[in-house]
Amino acid sequence: MSPTSNDPRDPISRIARLVDDGKFEFLIPRTDCGMLAVTATVKGNKVVIFASDATIKSGALGVDGSKIIVSAYKAAMGAQVPIIGIWHSGGARLSDGVASLDAFGEVFQSMISASGRIPQLSLVLGPTAGGGAYGPALTDVVVLAPEGRIFVTGPDVVKSVTGEDIDMALLGGPEAHKKNSGLAHVIAASEDEAIEDIRVLTALFANQGFMNPNVEDIDLSAFVPELSVRTYEVHPLVDAILDKDAEHLELLSMWAPNMTTILGRLGGATVGVLANNPAHLAGVLDAAAGEKAARFVRTCDAFGIPLIVIADVQGFLPGAGQEWEGAVRRGAKLLHAFGESVIPRVTLITRRAYGGAYVAMNSKSLGATRVFAWPDAEVSVMGAVAAVRVLHRRLLADIPAEQRESMELELAAEHERVSGGVAKAIEIGAVDEMLSPAKTRSALAKTIADAPHRRGSHGNIPL
Repeated sequence: MSPTSNDPRDPISRIARLVDDGKFEFLIPRTDCGMLAVTATVKGNKVVIFASDATIKSGALGVDGSKIIVSAYKAAMGAQVPIIGIWHSGGARLSDGVASLDAFGEVFQSMISASGRIPQLSLVLGPTAGGGAYGPALTDVVVLAPEGRIFVTGPDVVKSVTGEDIDMALLGGPEAHKKNSGLAHVIAASEDEAIEDIRVLTALFANQGFMNPNVEDIDLSAFVPELSVRTYEVHPLVDAILDKDAEHLELLSMWAPNMTTILGRLGGATVGVLANNPAHLAGVLDAAAGEKAARFVRTCDAFGIPLIVIADVQGFLPGAGQEWEGAVRRGAKLLHAFGESVIPRVTLITRRAYGGAYVAMNSKSLGATRVFAWPDAEVSVMGAVAAVRVLHRRLLADIPAEQRESMELELAAEHERVSGGVAKAIEIGAVDEMLSPAKTRSALAKTIADAPHRRGSHGNIPL
């Protein structure tokens, strides 16, 4: 069958833009089934790619098309290489009836069997509905292009059932998934950018490299304000830790932005960086952040990617809304993800690590490989002032209002001396070492290089 090269939906042209030098080989000869599969290389890494053919019945997937995807998964699993799905599908092919639904189930089973064993990357370039929506959702990373749409039921069905008048973009486009659903890990500004993002992700997963501990140190203190009450954006600090000009990509940047999750390289090796971001909600943990972090930790563990955790957290976000949104249930996912992971994972406490949030950010008690803290960091149940307000509430209540603030500060200083600070944390084994900001990069790299490199033995269902 001749390619429809003039049609922007043509999967051949889309694949050619994704792979090295535009070269690929058909895994199975192309037919009119609405799906095709190829083998190729992306940034020098062998991959298997399947792609919806939206030029045929809007990419609707039937029995024969589903068999193509299943065959692609068998090939990728056999070769132990990443598999990339290019999605632009109207869902099940109506002409195949119930058989198309059964075929979708076989596709899902292939994805589930491969979960955590080979990297599964999804590139959504057009509307993807019904069963086609669950395909990307079962994979490790989803990249959404501007014209990409992911929804179970389209606008017409929504209106007929609920009366809600909504268009495709608002229902399942970038705006819907960037901040609300947490489904799309990367929202690209253009189709070309989406394709390049998939290429970067392929390299980070498939060619993880080897850690060179002899990395250049720079003074990182300038990236974190001295005053603990000042907010700051954590991204410049993360960028300074990672290798300059190397591949890196942030996942879920707009969903739960108080937690930052980035794949990049340190010492030439792929690493994951999980960091509280004080620029949003002061970096506290809330329900969405707990889930986001847990998903990231689990992904890194499944594929043997070492993890750097940057902790600057005052605690959990309080409130009835948080409790009703499952803050405890979703926070427990993070505890479990850290507790079961076997990858090298090192924690850096830059300013504060308070309460249960300190534990949840890869504490020593959860099996962290090593925990570092900068000299002025605080490790405590809560901030010193908040603590003395609880411990000395009767004393403070009896003091004239004009004297209360100075007494609080005096008591807080004494509380810090007795129970807080890095020295106390080192004494009890909660922190391994006090670390200078000017020696941080090399310490992180050496810790990861010296640790046994293992990967988890679990699947990677999006938590």
